[in-house]
Amino acid sequence: MRIHSVFMALARIMAILGGLVLTVLILLTVVSVFGRTLNGILHWEWLEAIAPGGTKALLDLGVGPVLGDFELVEAGIAFTIFAFLPLTQITASHATVDVFTAILPVTANRVLIAFWEVIFAIAMVIIAWRLYDGMLGKMRYNETTFLLQFPVWWAYAASFGAAVVAAVVTVYTALVRLIELVRDRAILPDHGGAGH
Repeated sequence: MRIHSVFMALARIMAILGGLVLTVLILLTVVSVFGRTLNGILHWEWLEAIAPGGTKALLDLGVGPVLGDFELVEAGIAFTIFAFLPLTQITASHATVDVFTAILPVTANRVLIAFWEVIFAIAMVIIAWRLYDGMLGKMRYNETTFLLQFPVWWAYAASFGAAVVAAVVTVYTALVRLIELVRDRAILPDHGGAGH
């Protein structure tokens, strides 16, 4: 199962990258909300009357929300979603409802699992392809964000890269699930977690 180790390592690396980006986005949001709140407080009339020089000095320093915070979060969150998908997929950690399938025989469950893995792999390949096409369109028209004016295709490129890794891992898991079906034995976890 050396190939499985390679895919697992790739999935974990992507999850770590996604976690780092998500942490930065969370910190950015906290700083922005704190700045926006502080800015609002500094505009209170009674505070301006008590300490007009102090409130003006802080406002002149630029106390307020982070410029373009929502643009950065929008761009980064798409990447993090695709970055977490490979680990979730390879460890079979997607949320499942098995009320009806729990009573089915093992072979029937393998058929269902293989079917949905193939469908998900096809969907991920299509999503990656559409992100690539969208990225090319954004590059062609030099579209930029409203406030920060950074090229929109950068966000598409990051999401496309993560989606490609997700697509590769989902195709791998779909192939393994089909092999499990043919050999009638488990290779990957049915319901696991990242700790497996």
